[in-house]
Amino acid sequence: MKTKTKTLDTHNDLPSDTREQMIAMLNQELADMSDLHSQTKQAHWNVKGHQFIALHKLFDEFAEALTGYVDEIAERVVQLGGTAMGTNRMSAAESRLPEYPSEVMGSMDHVSALTERYAMVAASTRAAVKTAEEAEDLDTVDLMSSISLGMDKWLWFLEAHLQP
Repeated sequence: MKTKTKTLDTHNDLPSDTREQMIAMLNQELADMSDLHSQTKQAHWNVKGHQFIALHKLFDEFAEALTGYVDEIAERVVQLGGTAMGTNRMSAAESRLPEYPSEVMGSMDHVSALTERYAMVAASTRAAVKTAEEAEDLDTVDLMSSISLGMDKWLWFLEAHLQP
């Protein structure tokens, strides 16, 4: 994330340079996850076609899980003495995801668009696990590993719709 915020004093025993590195990485994940949440809701609201109700409900289930991930990531930032940069505007400015298509799309078009984005976030979440491991921040490793499992599950659900 490009925006650097002042870190607060904390009794957390991780070295300050480790905390700063984790705060930056987590804020980037927060931006991407928040953007993915809003894009998932966009698909939820606008899905059409013969699979409407199933996908409408599925996308809402995804969004609910993402809400939890966003909250956990933001809280970890603050636990490390940082400021969670999580408003819609902050997230949109820093997200690495492509903009969600605004044209009317069929149900499988929404599934394809979300599959691309979920794959991106799943990959970045997995990379965040490695970054946290290298920094020896085991709590962030646990958090991001848990989120990674969830992201892989949602990606699997999406890809299952695209397979013959």
